[in-house]
Amino acid sequence: MTPPTEPKEAMEPTDAALAERITACLVGAAVGDAIGGPVEGYSPEQIVERHGGRVHGIVGPWNAEHWRTARPIAPYHKGDGHITDDTLMTHALIRVYAAVRDHLDAYAVADHLVPDLMTTPRWIPELESEALPLQRIFLAEKWIVARIHYGHVDPREAGTGNIVNCGAAMYMAPVGLVNAANPAAAYAEALDIAGAHQSSYGREAAGVFAAAVSAACVPGATPVSVIDTALSLAKDGTRAAIEAVAEAASHHRDFESALSPLRAAITPFDTVGPDYRAPSLGARRPSRVHAIEELPIALGMLLVSDGDYRHTVLGSVNYGRDCDSIATMSGAIAGALGSGAPPEWAKAVAEASRLDLHAPARTLTEVTQEIFTRDVRRRRTHESAYATLTAAP
Repeated sequence: MTPPTEPKEAMEPTDAALAERITACLVGAAVGDAIGGPVEGYSPEQIVERHGGRVHGIVGPWNAEHWRTARPIAPYHKGDGHITDDTLMTHALIRVYAAVRDHLDAYAVADHLVPDLMTTPRWIPELESEALPLQRIFLAEKWIVARIHYGHVDPREAGTGNIVNCGAAMYMAPVGLVNAANPAAAYAEALDIAGAHQSSYGREAAGVFAAAVSAACVPGATPVSVIDTALSLAKDGTRAAIEAVAEAASHHRDFESALSPLRAAITPFDTVGPDYRAPSLGARRPSRVHAIEELPIALGMLLVSDGDYRHTVLGSVNYGRDCDSIATMSGAIAGALGSGAPPEWAKAVAEASRLDLHAPARTLTEVTQEIFTRDVRRRRTHESAYATLTAAP
């Protein structure tokens, strides 16, 4: 029943146009999210047992027809091509960019993202109905609303006290795209935005993921150059974790052989522990020596796969644990590099989720071009002022 490990093609440097990269990145993130959703929280061994082998595409809910009642705290229809909260939050952030039409900060989260989550019903695939996004997102994302709307906390500090996880990082791809080919700017902007949501290494991961997406948009970028850029910006445990996972990944060329070594490499930095559904007592606490698991593994799978989308995402999905977020991140970076989701996967996810996966990309492309034009104007004004200041008397 199980086909051999998916073949991969080496990723050649690409000079794809900005619009193509934005589309491939955002669609790639959504497709990775949808494929990873039904096996989230399980180990590679449990995935093999449940599905009779590795996952090689869209699969149904883990608990089949009992998905509504199997986990009462999360009665979501994960599987069958449904996107999860990773994509819901990504699209919500794009709507904020569409409203502001400029770079964002923590106050944009307060002024636009929070109202979007709590006032406007939208189609939620996992609920199979229209609902407020707030009714679907995880508790760590509900924190934003509780702290900012109800607690009136300074948006720049609202993330303090939240559990430290990948919640902020998972939807930062748009920040990398708005700052395409400028990783340092993407890193700084994502850190500012994520201050409303996360602290510590969760916030750091948001900045590094945005930087990785931005670095993937550099003409001629490769998985190695993306990881080198991430390492040049990452701090503390996040940097050490990426370095360790990348070193382990460099010895593998298929995800099957890489699954255990990548998990071993991230383990010293991971606070969750071996049982993903029963985190350790010290899990998700602020730390300077730890890292979220998802981003380093996503980058590791990107390296193992040479940037090939299909192989990158399937490796991320079959890794298990928080694999929908891992596949969201790795799919986004592979897409930004120019290796997009297979059209049949994208079509199936769009139809199953009843969402136009290309519309957010068109919106963000338009906004990104507007922002860049404004950035150039601001930069020229600064250059002129500086030239005047330094001119000889």
